[in-house]
Amino acid sequence: MGLKKLIITSLFLMTGFFYFAQNGVTIVDSIKSNNIMRKFRLYVPNSYTGQAVPLILNLHGYTSNSTQQQQYSNFMPIADTAKFLMVFPDGKAPAGNQYWNAGFGGIENDVLFMNDLIDSLDLFYNIDLLSVYSCGMSNGGIMSYYLACNLPNRIAAIASVTGSKLNVWSNCAPARPFPVMEIHGTSDATVPYNGNGTFAHIDSVVKKWRVHNNCNVAPITFSVPNISTTDNSTAVNYKYINGNSGATVELYKVFNGSHSWPGAFPVIANTNQDFNASVEIWRFFRQYKLNQFILNVAVQENSLKNNVKVYPNPVTEKLFVESVSEIKLKVTDLLGKVIIAESTTNTIDVSGLTVGIYFLNITNGTEQNVVKFIKD
Repeated sequence: MGLKKLIITSLFLMTGFFYFAQNGVTIVDSIKSNNIMRKFRLYVPNSYTGQAVPLILNLHGYTSNSTQQQQYSNFMPIADTAKFLMVFPDGKAPAGNQYWNAGFGGIENDVLFMNDLIDSLDLFYNIDLLSVYSCGMSNGGIMSYYLACNLPNRIAAIASVTGSKLNVWSNCAPARPFPVMEIHGTSDATVPYNGNGTFAHIDSVVKKWRVHNNCNVAPITFSVPNISTTDNSTAVNYKYINGNSGATVELYKVFNGSHSWPGAFPVIANTNQDFNASVEIWRFFRQYKLNQFILNVAVQENSLKNNVKVYPNPVTEKLFVESVSEIKLKVTDLLGKVIIAESTTNTIDVSGLTVGIYFLNITNGTEQNVVKFIKD
């Protein structure tokens, strides 16, 4: 069974659940990757109507989880306005604490998981595969750096909050310019700004990417206005521009900042409130497309997408199916029960369905496809 089919099968077997947050919906689901079921949460804003949209991977820290990362980083209002999807995967916990295997020596293949996750989401949503990004907190930021080195053909840019590169990654360098943003506090006691036996000094991490991208040696420096006088911290933004193919490197250095996400609540020690890390990460990401760094990049689409386009998803009243003829449609629930009987038109009215997750079964001659959709 091929990878795509494995992903489809595992998604269809999961019942899952969802709930509404902000102006969109959060879907809880899982896929099979490396023969292991892996969980994730996907935030889909109501502004998504089937158009091609960016996708951001948002990775939690060590001992944390997707729920906490979604709430803590609070990207949902930004996604609502900017119209992108955000997925919050869960790491594995082979020895108790959930984490990302960013080259730590475990058996979990989280690079493969991220690659499979992008593919699986692309089956059900119109993902702009030239606009896929990764960010994360602490271990999630470390994993984002690892993806830059090991999945540069899928990820356009990364951002790390309180993360770093490991000292053992001496040969970590993608064969292309790579935009990087680091946000880090100088009083971070977990991943020290000045580095230690495990983590590289943040200034050396920034320098490594600046040199890799051939950016200007001298940065553009901007002191972030100290609008919060009670957070015991200040911030300076350093931008290294004019890199190859437009790739830049940015550092938000938070003086006296803690191991925390600026702008987030709850406040953890000296959480800087002078800027919002999530807003700045999206501002950084939206500048970049994968094809500006990889010439003649081949964006592989699944055969399902080439033959069938189903929109909008989520849907309120009518689902439309394009690019196929002589089709038969029917809707089933998560257990396979037929909810809407077979139709031979390219439009199916789902306005009478209750809010939930359903499957649209599409028969085109001898070919059969199944597409998951959300009724809101």
